[in-house]
Amino acid sequence: SPYMSCLMSSQCTNSVFLFLGLSNMVGPFLSRSLSAARGRCIADGVSAFSRGFSHVSSDSGEDANPGTAVDRRRRATRDEIRIRDRVRILQLKGGIAHVVLSRSSKLNSLDIQMFEAVAEAASRLGSDPDLARNLRAVVISGEGRAFSTGLDAKSVALSGPKSAMKILLERPSPYGGEDGIGNLAQDVCILWRRLPVPVIACLHGMCFGGGLQIALGADMRFSTPDCKLSIMESRWGLIPDMAASVCLRELVPIDVAKELTMTGRIITGEDARRVGLVTRCVDDPIEEAFRVAAEIAERSPDSVASAKELFQTTWTADEADCLRRETDLQMNLLETWNQLAASCRNFGVNLPYFNPK
Repeated sequence: SPYMSCLMSSQCTNSVFLFLGLSNMVGPFLSRSLSAARGRCIADGVSAFSRGFSHVSSDSGEDANPGTAVDRRRRATRDEIRIRDRVRILQLKGGIAHVVLSRSSKLNSLDIQMFEAVAEAASRLGSDPDLARNLRAVVISGEGRAFSTGLDAKSVALSGPKSAMKILLERPSPYGGEDGIGNLAQDVCILWRRLPVPVIACLHGMCFGGGLQIALGADMRFSTPDCKLSIMESRWGLIPDMAASVCLRELVPIDVAKELTMTGRIITGEDARRVGLVTRCVDDPIEEAFRVAAEIAERSPDSVASAKELFQTTWTADEADCLRRETDLQMNLLETWNQLAASCRNFGVNLPYFNPK
């Protein structure tokens, strides 16, 4: 890009080094201008850089090599949150949250409590300061033999169809916040798209109906080759109504979306990869998701959030809107601390990132 060309030029590079060399002035200014903790940390980073480009660790406190950090991240669970005995949120080191659908005795099928738990998990990750403050990526998986087999029709029927439909279809749902636009059935998918971090769904066993639509709300889907997937609603005389109309258009051609929806056909993970429904097929989707999440976590949280927003707001927009949006987002990134920190890493120096407010 023209911005990167300028950055890598000797003139621009020298300007960056000159700025960082003035740590005696910059550090105290940052400490006064920003919150005390944040200002001190940035000032310390700038001072360390100017003292000879000393290594300053990333905000995860780990080495920048994502490949060597995966196993440590998976084991190092700082905290666990349980929601309605249906979903667990594991807070891992490095800012990665692992959301686990944990109704394995019912193949993680969706009763009303599961709908509410999934929507609450997505909402809390975006709004709860303790969860959102250092969040860098989300991995979603299913416990047991399946990601999710979709609607638990028997449970919904026994709980009272009319009351259940009111809970699922009332718009907006209680979980979408002030600018919520979806009902509860849609928010279990659409709320993952609103998080300013990458969301990776890990599919195995079976991923049917509503379970597949939850996965469609993720930014990426990693599947085992033999996972069985289906847009299954037509088998019940219904259509997919959990935000599939938003997500499918970004992934597959309209004829493929129509065929998969009208037939309700069950396909494998490999088939889904070929048509674009999943991102990639691997033997261990969770391991691969943590590896990719760790790699993304080494980038500026501002640029990652802006990249997600860019593509989600322009994928189906006209060219003029796309070009304007690109420039607007880029201008918001330029000359920020995180953009400077990202640039410095090209010179082998790790300054800390800070999550956007």
